Amino acid sequence: MKIFRLALAASSVALLASCSSMSSMDPTQLMQSGQMATQALSLSDADVRTLSDKSCADLDAENKIAPANSPYTQRLNKISKQLGDNINGVPVNYKVYLTKDVNAWAMANGCVRVYSGLMDLMNDDEVRGVVGHEMGHVALGHTKKAMQVAYVTSAARTVASSAGGMVGSLSASQIGDLSEKFVNAQFSQSQETAADDYSFDTQKKKGYDPKGLVTAFQKLATIDGGKSSMLSSHPASPARAQHIQDRIASGK
Repeated sequence: MKIFRLALAASSVALLASCSSMSSMDPTQLMQSGQMATQALSLSDADVRTLSDKSCADLDAENKIAPANSPYTQRLNKISKQLGDNINGVPVNYKVYLTKDVNAWAMANGCVRVYSGLMDLMNDDEVRGVVGHEMGHVALGHTKKAMQVAYVTSAARTVASSAGGMVGSLSASQIGDLSEKFVNAQFSQSQETAADDYSFDTQKKKGYDPKGLVTAFQKLATIDGGKSSMLSSHPASPARAQHIQDRIASGK
């Protein structure tokens, strides 16, 4: 992602607008938070990958990972071979979390995690479509932006940029808070549509039928509660399914 330095102050305010406590900040707090937003926007690719390494390791430690002989792992291994072993040259590491939650996510360091609850709900074509979508967020730079926002809205924002730097100074609890913020991050409508198109294009290029994306979104639309960030996306799942159906019909 390009850092638009001339519009940095405006970008900082936009990032902080997602923080529910912003309205209660006094001017000094707001200034300090704006400084942290500026630092977050200045995170380099290396910083984001380091944060992703720490965050992914934290989440792996907090979740039960499917062993190599698990049917879930074997299914994901098959799907991963179809999607490829790298995203823009970054090696991908696939794992399954054993949980009833329906979700999947990917980070800028190539960390891709799929929840067994999603795999229970979907067939392999649908899982491939969803995972391709999450990989699209990485390839298109969306996860870097999400990590920046997670940084500035988490406990990590209290870390000064001196004495080891923002990234090197994070405690275990700050990494945990950062990880939670990232997993629950919301992408914009344009980002979701772009990631859907990335998954569609990738599957077409590799010779796979992308219609699994349609039925995946249709299934997501039937789930009540919207507890997962995947289920709280905009546009809504039916609209996303229709977008892919339209692309299939047009042949483009």
